[in-house]
Amino acid sequence: MALRNIVKEGDPILERKCRPVEKFDEKLHTLLDDMAETLYDSGGVGLAGPQVGILRRLCVIDVGEGLFEFINPEIVETKGEQERVEGCLSCPDQYGIILRPKYVKTRYFDRFGKEHFVEGEDLFAQAMCHEFDHLDGILFKTKVERMLSQEELEGMNEE
Repeated sequence: MALRNIVKEGDPILERKCRPVEKFDEKLHTLLDDMAETLYDSGGVGLAGPQVGILRRLCVIDVGEGLFEFINPEIVETKGEQERVEGCLSCPDQYGIILRPKYVKTRYFDRFGKEHFVEGEDLFAQAMCHEFDHLDGILFKTKVERMLSQEELEGMNEE
């Protein structure tokens, strides 16, 4: 496994739509392993292909419940709304208030090409929506209700 460089805001790759993964092979397994290692090293909760320079529909997420590898994910159902603070590894030290679904059901494939469904609420639902947006070239900053100042963020952390 190896750490990958995280692409930062301003790089045009983050604005491009990803192509589906078609080969479920050892190269894909290595990429997913590298992305997981990079995610854990960064302290984030999710990392999508474009964030490591790969325009393929895949991402890794761990909100504290174990690692999920999503390949060719598709949201099939959402319910409710939640307003949360959100940031992004590609936009360091920038956070905003964003409205996301409270519940998300996703269809995806694992590293071996087997289809799965998963349901998530709260942070997991938010993370799925955030990472899947990356696969369509969308940064969270284009969806925020408002960005937070450093003072506001520090005040929230003290609560």
